Amino acid sequence: MDGGMASNPSSPVKSWADHEKDWSPGDPEWQGGKGHGIVGALNYLASTGANAFSFLTYNAGGDGDNIWPFTSRDDKFHYDVSKLDQWGILLDHATSLGLYLHFKLQETEMDDDRHGPNRKIKATPESLDGGQLGDERKLYCRELIARFAHNLALNWNIGEENTQSTAEIQAMADYLHRMDPYQNPIVIHTYPQEQDKVYTPLLGNQSRLTGVSLQNEWNISHQRVLYWIQTSQSTGRPWVVANDEQGPADLGVPPDPGFENFSGTVAHKNSSYDLNSIRKFTLWGTLLAGGAGVEYYFGYKLPQNDLYAQNWRSRDLSWKYAAIALRFFEDHQIPFHLMENRDDLVGNPTHSNERYCFAQAGSIYIIYLPEGGTSHIDLSSTPEDKQFQIRWFNPRHGGPLTEGSIQSIQGGSIANIGMPPDATDSDWLVLLR
Repeated sequence: MDGGMASNPSSPVKSWADHEKDWSPGDPEWQGGKGHGIVGALNYLASTGANAFSFLTYNAGGDGDNIWPFTSRDDKFHYDVSKLDQWGILLDHATSLGLYLHFKLQETEMDDDRHGPNRKIKATPESLDGGQLGDERKLYCRELIARFAHNLALNWNIGEENTQSTAEIQAMADYLHRMDPYQNPIVIHTYPQEQDKVYTPLLGNQSRLTGVSLQNEWNISHQRVLYWIQTSQSTGRPWVVANDEQGPADLGVPPDPGFENFSGTVAHKNSSYDLNSIRKFTLWGTLLAGGAGVEYYFGYKLPQNDLYAQNWRSRDLSWKYAAIALRFFEDHQIPFHLMENRDDLVGNPTHSNERYCFAQAGSIYIIYLPEGGTSHIDLSSTPEDKQFQIRWFNPRHGGPLTEGSIQSIQGGSIANIGMPPDATDSDWLVLLR
């Protein structure tokens, strides 16, 4: 969601022209027909089954350098009420479509003034109060809360790749908590290598944070989401943990094969990956760690990339796979809020990517097999007379649950779950209940 003038010529204000066809009569518009492209983009996103999107509301000095709520880029005390009204129209429409609003309040390039001489990076005059909770930052938070906090599903993200000090983060989170009458969740995002340093002193009662959004390599999503879930649980104040940026930074989630002549596969280090790898280890890896969900990042080298993307159809298959995952939980009434990761029950105590298990022990188990095949499950702690039905689910195509080579197993032992309906296919989900 872009506003303001594009002072960075390499990152122009977007028109979302490819999505103008997704706007329908009766949908919102403003100023005599403006807004069709970006409204249509949200219509398309919701039509795929997606239920969340993230956006920046201030990035002066950041990568795009083209979004601010002010009447001019550097005037931090006068707000452009026309622009904010347009944002409000758009965000209310997103809420009506069932889209969760992930507000990213600032970028790393302009979140504080600690990028000065000691860090050998130019200081950032665009930062609000140099990162501290002064009048500029308070007014910014209050304006966003007053205008947008009423929406039904949202969170405030302190900052993307945040580098504020612990005290500055605590002060900003506390202010958001005190000002927001709806008590919307408050989260934070930072660099992968900075997570321990930034997140640890904010755990438990040390801050008003309710969760974190994680940036990690695509193939360690399961491990990192699970780590922060379990670490926060150990403090007595568990966090909601989501995955919202998949590395490597230059590649992210690749476009569909054939889109703008893209092959579908990207080379990374000494191997390669594609959208199927994202489905397996980012999407299902996050969900079966107990994560809140995923948002997909497009890298900066591939077609329709991070700064330039204006056509969300570039990742149509990835939206499809995510929608299939959502429907699995909904259609089969999976009590995910009562479940936890139990990789240990399928012989994976180190939480590798070999297989995952998510369970309400003694009642329901989900096993994910990224490469198909079979697995054992440890039911030795359940009564011997308890029987579990085994059904298989195809995470690539969706559809009904189907039978594999074994239809049921008994509690009281370590049992084999059998083979999937089609052993030649790729990943499978197994439901025991």
